[in-house]
Amino acid sequence: MKINISSILDTGIERENNEDSLIFCPDLSRPEWSQGDMGSYFPLGKLGAIAVVADGMGGANAGEIASEIAINTIKDTFDPNSPIDIENDEEIREFLHCAVKKADKNIIDRINSDPDTSGMGTTLVLCWILNGKVYIAWCGDSRCYVYNPANGLTPLTTDHSLVQELIDRGEISKEEAFTHPDSNIITRGLGDFDSEAVADIVVHDIHPNDTLLLCSDGLCGYCQDTDIETILANNYTEVNQCCQQLLQLALNAGGYDNISIIAASLINDDQQKPANLTLGQRIKHFFGLA
Repeated sequence: MKINISSILDTGIERENNEDSLIFCPDLSRPEWSQGDMGSYFPLGKLGAIAVVADGMGGANAGEIASEIAINTIKDTFDPNSPIDIENDEEIREFLHCAVKKADKNIIDRINSDPDTSGMGTTLVLCWILNGKVYIAWCGDSRCYVYNPANGLTPLTTDHSLVQELIDRGEISKEEAFTHPDSNIITRGLGDFDSEAVADIVVHDIHPNDTLLLCSDGLCGYCQDTDIETILANNYTEVNQCCQQLLQLALNAGGYDNISIIAASLINDDQQKPANLTLGQRIKHFFGLA
């Protein structure tokens, strides 16, 4: 398969500083980490590609430190010489668990050595695209979705948040959760939390024309999934444009938080770009049936 990745990191309208961090590496066999836009499609290397988003918390001079530590820890952990069997699902899962725990420890060590950072923490979501699958690890309410023109938008993560627990217990609906006054309270993260960070991990098969979307709650916390899906349906063939339009969607919703977006588009080796929607798929999208 071939991959093209684009990303955007924006302070938003209401915030004065940016506590989010993001990074991606399109080919872990040649670990050149980046932000921004790849510009075109390149073959997916044997060690796959990784993308990471972290949403820091703790105010000025703290949240951004936590998210940066998390991002840098993941970057350092994904060494191409790491002795890991990339054909072994359980070994990959354990590797991801350890990477998140290491990031958590590094943040806590910084807090212990620098009292001014007390209370800082971060969410984390990462996806490792490898062997026809995507391995997703996360703590908090930063999310990963997959969009495919044949199937629409599918959430691949479930928030670690108070409102998600209320949904799971049947006390509120998803619609009520979106405007709930405690929608900003997360129950799991890295850093100054009550317990050690334990990532949830899911594995999802990938297909040609898939677009993987990672984002902080500056996007998904203020924009409905249906609106995010509409942007993807209209722009998924141009991954950079897709990110730009998603950013504008978040800004139009008020831009109340920092906004981090990574979109990774996957196509077959014989494709030049994702396939256009068929007439049937366009009709399904128009009527909200995809």
